[in-house]
Amino acid sequence: MDNPTYEGDHTGHYEAVEITYDPDKVSYEQLLEYYWVSIDPFDAKGQFCDKGHSYLSAIFVANENERALAETSRKRVVSQFPGKTVVTPILDASTFYPIKGKESYHQDYYKNNPIRYKFYRYSCGRDQRLKEIWGDKARH
Repeated sequence: MDNPTYEGDHTGHYEAVEITYDPDKVSYEQLLEYYWVSIDPFDAKGQFCDKGHSYLSAIFVANENERALAETSRKRVVSQFPGKTVVTPILDASTFYPIKGKESYHQDYYKNNPIRYKFYRYSCGRDQRLKEIWGDKARH
């Protein structure tokens, strides 16, 4: 389906973030490191209290160099957690559909609704789960 909507049918699509960065300021490896400690890589049903296909974790890569770096970072996470299954896949990037229209309030939600966002994070157990997995490296 082209141009899926948040409130409509988005079957088969991930809710994702497109990142534009300056490699002179931050490396792709640093972005990957930040990503891992911001997710639960073991949850095969979604993330925290958001469940379903569109909430699964994934790393989307644009080229073979990114794939190699992402695979290396994934192997590092796998080695940190023997006995656990890391379910976060490395996938080829495809068309990114930016959020638009009445759904645009999701963009920068944490900035525009800081109290609601903090309540959501707390009530979902997000920060607690990240600390449980990653300790002091967890990103809040």
